[in-house]
Amino acid sequence: MVLWQYFPKSKQASDILQDVVKCFSEAESKISSKTHTYHSNEVLERIRAPLESIGFKVETGKRKKDKISIPVLFGLKGKPKKSFDVDAFHKESKIVLEVEAGRAVINNQFLKDFFEACVMYDVDYLILALRKTYNKRQDFETVLNFFDTLYASGRMSLPLKGILVIGY
Repeated sequence: MVLWQYFPKSKQASDILQDVVKCFSEAESKISSKTHTYHSNEVLERIRAPLESIGFKVETGKRKKDKISIPVLFGLKGKPKKSFDVDAFHKESKIVLEVEAGRAVINNQFLKDFFEACVMYDVDYLILALRKTYNKRQDFETVLNFFDTLYASGRMSLPLKGILVIGY
């Protein structure tokens, strides 16, 4: 079963965010970390069509023209000077989606994704999709505990309106 948690916990996930959860849930038999060991790009490929059907632009490859770059800093004449690449983007709802696999926790990739989303221009929401388990580690639970602590401490003001964590 696909699991998910929205932060802050005092708010309800919007319809479009819940639609993303449905995309993962409907593809569960193709992507479940319980039965598959796919890399993140293989998972992304299996949910591409459903994501595109709800308005997401999805990365198509590793070449520059296939990537989705979101600006962070602007230079002369308003031209983007620094950008970060994302797996998928919903422009209308200002949602960035990052799909992670094995390196989500062990290499702290979820923290990098979080930081990048916080500094991206015109991004309000981050969706982090990751394996529930990886090499017997509970990656989904680890990430939930991190965001629980971050929100509960109240010591940081975040530029994001919300974060959705999906465990597949």
